[in-house]
Amino acid sequence: MVGKHKGVRMTGRPGRTGRGGSQAGAGDLLELVRHGRAVTRGALQEATGLSRATVGQRLDRLFRAGWLREGAGGPVGSPLGGRPSVTLEFDDSHAVVLAADLDTRHARAAVLSLTGEILAEHTGPLVVEDGPEAVLGELGRWLAELPAEAGHRAAEVCGIGLAVPGPVDRETGRVVQPPIMPGWDGYDIRSRLSRAFTEHTGVPAVPVLVDNDANLMAYGEQRTGHRDCTAFVLVKVSTGIGAGVVVDGSIYRGVDGGAGDLGHIRVGADALCRCGSYGCLAAVASGGAVARRLAASGVPAASGSDVRDLLAAGHPEAAALAREAGRRVGDVLATVVTLLNPGVLMIAGDLAGTPFLTGVRELLYQRALPRSTAHLEVVTSRLGERAGLIGAGALVVEHLYAPERAEERLAAMGV
Repeated sequence: MVGKHKGVRMTGRPGRTGRGGSQAGAGDLLELVRHGRAVTRGALQEATGLSRATVGQRLDRLFRAGWLREGAGGPVGSPLGGRPSVTLEFDDSHAVVLAADLDTRHARAAVLSLTGEILAEHTGPLVVEDGPEAVLGELGRWLAELPAEAGHRAAEVCGIGLAVPGPVDRETGRVVQPPIMPGWDGYDIRSRLSRAFTEHTGVPAVPVLVDNDANLMAYGEQRTGHRDCTAFVLVKVSTGIGAGVVVDGSIYRGVDGGAGDLGHIRVGADALCRCGSYGCLAAVASGGAVARRLAASGVPAASGSDVRDLLAAGHPEAAALAREAGRRVGDVLATVVTLLNPGVLMIAGDLAGTPFLTGVRELLYQRALPRSTAHLEVVTSRLGERAGLIGAGALVVEHLYAPERAEERLAAMGV
């Protein structure tokens, strides 16, 4: 049943939106339908103040572009009275998105539907220290082969999203002084990956969006399982340590992409970090740090993924060190939780198992203010290794179908 949609009206003035006072366009209507805030013609009239004829004209553009379709649920009651209205829904069959999640020693790539379903996937070794030219060239080849595996043409790809293990300048898509990505600082990732995809497919350049891996993991997890959480924090503990923060449904990046860089908070230790400083949290509590301590005691371990395998096998020394690392991270997270007061704190990455989580909880609840943790859920990842892919795909979709960008694309299509 469709009635009055609380919070849908875009302003109190008929036919106006909050975007510079301009009249609601086709992109605004698409936004309302995509997010389920108005899914009939009548509800769109009520939300925007537009006339029935104008709503019809705007919707006609979206139907001709293949972006909207009539829903399978049948007609529903109209909020404006009169005849029942047919529901409208976003048509995710007109294009696909490519996404990739680059780690220090391996990568994962996928083709996704516009609603976030993974249609085909490829995982393999890819060493970030080999440099951006080689890594992105190979990643472009993987991405070029994926659409066909899912029964789609490369020409149906509307965009590519990439998650990288370093801070990213949102405007340029370039990593900024990444501690664990030597040779990548300031590199034009967008152009290289787009060019590599074109070289292997012949498809003209498609837009490429780049963001930090923890940001995109947080975005994917929040949208998939915690949409009602208005303050969401994800901490990824793998080779390094990073955090992604989602506030009111949007990634919080800080002024230049450096938000969430927990791994380089000083914790008073004397261990040398890969960033060149001493005493960083990542130097003593990351998967890489635990691996080094295990190796020093004769246990074969070279990376966070090796520690993950040892934890899965029930290795006692690995479990003890992971719990200790969790306590160190929990001590830092007590400040994070007190500052941000999130509803969900999610632990993800190679160390996101019971020993580490136990250590986090021990120190977090001991050090944080009770008021800050009264309604806090401390959980582990639901999407696992696919979180970054799903977040990267969602980032592309939200960018391409945002109202102003949607209007530009419709005009370019001649619709």
